[in-house]
Amino acid sequence: MTRLTGSALRVTVYVGENDTWHHKPLYTEIVHRAHAAGLAGASVFRGIEGFGASSLIHTSRLLSLSEDLPVAVVIVDTETRVREFLPQLDELITEGLVTLDDCEVIRYVGRDGTQSASQGRTGRKGKKSL
Repeated sequence: MTRLTGSALRVTVYVGENDTWHHKPLYTEIVHRAHAAGLAGASVFRGIEGFGASSLIHTSRLLSLSEDLPVAVVIVDTETRVREFLPQLDELITEGLVTLDDCEVIRYVGRDGTQSASQGRTGRKGKKSL
């Protein structure tokens, strides 16, 4: 198994689950654009509780009426590639928060440089490595 490492930039986009772009979930549009731009990876994480600029608390608790839960889209690639992608986020995000963080990437790939579906997993079902 080969280990690829290096400096990267992580962009996290915080939006609401019900936010849309042309009748599709906004988080889906962000992931598809990141994929089309050739970025290294993107994942969507659904929050169970949170609040933002509106100061309304959104929660997944059974008795809550809120269904607009917080969603975080996390994208990781080189700083140059992420910064080239930011204008697309400017086009898509009308309300939300975007953070940028320097990070170090450790990516495991197969010995010959190829990666099968099972090798791209961290060992926990459904959690894909970037």
